Amino acid sequence: MTTTGVAGGRWRATVTPWGAVEPWDGSNSIDWFIAADDRWHRPQHETSTRQTLVDGTPVVETRVRIPSGDAVHRVYSVADAGGLTIIEVTNESTLPIAIAFTGGGLLSRRPPTSMAPQGIDLPADAAVFPVGHRSTLVVGRAHGAAGTSHAVLPDGLPGRDQVSRGWLAQTHRASRLQLPDAALVDAVTAARCELLLNGPAAGVDELGLDGDLVDLEDLDGLDPSTFVLAIAELVRMGDRASIWVPDVATQLERLARSGSQIDGGVIEAAARVLHAAGEHRAVDDLRRMKLPAHTTPVGAAADERLPTTPGLVPWWVERRLVVAGEHSARLMPGSFPQAWLGIDFEVHGLGVGLSSALSFAIRWHGDRPAVLWEVTGPPVTLSYAEWSTDLPSGEALWPPMTTRDATILTTEVAAAPDNRSFS
Repeated sequence: MTTTGVAGGRWRATVTPWGAVEPWDGSNSIDWFIAADDRWHRPQHETSTRQTLVDGTPVVETRVRIPSGDAVHRVYSVADAGGLTIIEVTNESTLPIAIAFTGGGLLSRRPPTSMAPQGIDLPADAAVFPVGHRSTLVVGRAHGAAGTSHAVLPDGLPGRDQVSRGWLAQTHRASRLQLPDAALVDAVTAARCELLLNGPAAGVDELGLDGDLVDLEDLDGLDPSTFVLAIAELVRMGDRASIWVPDVATQLERLARSGSQIDGGVIEAAARVLHAAGEHRAVDDLRRMKLPAHTTPVGAAADERLPTTPGLVPWWVERRLVVAGEHSARLMPGSFPQAWLGIDFEVHGLGVGLSSALSFAIRWHGDRPAVLWEVTGPPVTLSYAEWSTDLPSGEALWPPMTTRDATILTTEVAAAPDNRSFS
């Protein structure tokens, strides 16, 4: 399931795997049904229903097969007019169809048909709209207000492509990845969008009794390492680091008291947040704590499955590209995935050191990878296998690779309970 809403606003809803919109404020869900040439289609029960996120952003596209084409349903939210969730349905078939929405409170630019639907039992609040072939129907639901049923939808609203580009621009402030595996890139984008919408608690049930986001102090069960990594990701995307310092301190204290080993990436993420907040004494204190850190081998079997918790996903992907310490960074620490051999790729803005950023590209010369790199900020020592450099930029040719040298990268998402978390 995917969350829809506007970053900075309070209204949120879940988009189900078949495209229904379920607001978190307790208002009616918006479900949809298709009257095609053959019969009524219920997307929730159709075997042809499939769903994707546009470039990993909260622009949710759901397709249902109908005779001679697809009915394509898209959901996204905009900040205009106090906040709106937009639902588009495009008829990609060669025949006209009708779309029924249940839940009421819809805004549209044309009134629904007054003819009662035949062949299906729908609630009294159902609104039915005819949709010609190759045409698109657009309706919306206002955020935080009941609105007037079938009132006029404003003109000049951002389209789905503009909304998707806006989300990408925000997530790219953390880093921009162009990898051979597009699914990994989309997973990182989707996770970051969930964090922007739900904060570091993304991945747990964010609803309070009144439908608002719960107080973070109530989330005692949230894993402290995941919490720190989520905060670090939010800061990378533009959140003010200073507002998160008390929470980082609390989670570090929990980690210290646990006595268990901590992934070194969590410690470095906390240090970067504290440094960005100007808490240099706190960074020094963190170094003196000498928390029992480790770095799980990237190729370890238990570490192969893409996690479901949004705070972990960017870290999981980026640690396959670089593992950074206080003054050093190892590139491709687990070698290259087999599926990446011979394919050029590049990454921009990976966090290394306390305040440096690393960008690098891999270009293949036969079986030899060539690296081009640039470090901005304080100097960091880069290494790969036996190669290392202190130069802030340059290029080098690495040793030949074979499939025996490569790793197998599993991008399958681990199973997770059905809730409002990223999946």
